[in-house]
Amino acid sequence: MQAVAPASASAPGVTLTALRADGSEAGSFRLPDAQSVTVGRDTGSIFAGDSYLSPRHASFVRRGSQLLIKDEGSLNGVYLKLKANEPHLLEFGDAFRIGQEIVRFEELKGQGKSADGVERFGSPARGYIGRLALVIGRDTTGNSFPVPERGVHCGRERGDILFSEDGYVSGLHCRIAKGSDGRVYLTDVGSSNGTFVRLNSERSIGGGDVLLMGQQLFRVDL
Repeated sequence: MQAVAPASASAPGVTLTALRADGSEAGSFRLPDAQSVTVGRDTGSIFAGDSYLSPRHASFVRRGSQLLIKDEGSLNGVYLKLKANEPHLLEFGDAFRIGQEIVRFEELKGQGKSADGVERFGSPARGYIGRLALVIGRDTTGNSFPVPERGVHCGRERGDILFSEDGYVSGLHCRIAKGSDGRVYLTDVGSSNGTFVRLNSERSIGGGDVLLMGQQLFRVDL
């Protein structure tokens, strides 16, 4: 277990500040001054009571002037909060979270012919750029929603896809649509609780960025 260094305004380094749902601070953890620091449930401190955190959840790596974060194969992932109205490139297989909903962007694929060459019935995929599948387990998805060429909005009260029973989803929360370059982007449209994308690879982060790990929000303070 790593020791927790007392946080002080004058000490150099990086501090993770845990945030409550109302935005107030719930404690902090100063990263040790090392090239790479791994945090998780075994770290203790503000991480100890979260059963959704893996024992070794994520690593913070200093590379020159950059601070990077890397998921260490955690079960529930590391999510980064998007800045409002700034489109984020969405690739097939990417997952994001709004409110309590975890959603994966998937490619629409036909099942093809059977072994004896018979074509399968199925709704045509023409005019759609993919689908959004609700993730309800590690390898299990629930309802799926096709995404047409014009894109879709998600929200609790307004939009094309509604999560009416999730009080953490804003009335109008986010948009998934093609950009001018023909690629698909996810954009938070000014939601109250934010849109979070799951990180699939090492990612540079900066002061003020907010991470979702386990059931907790952490602000990065430099």
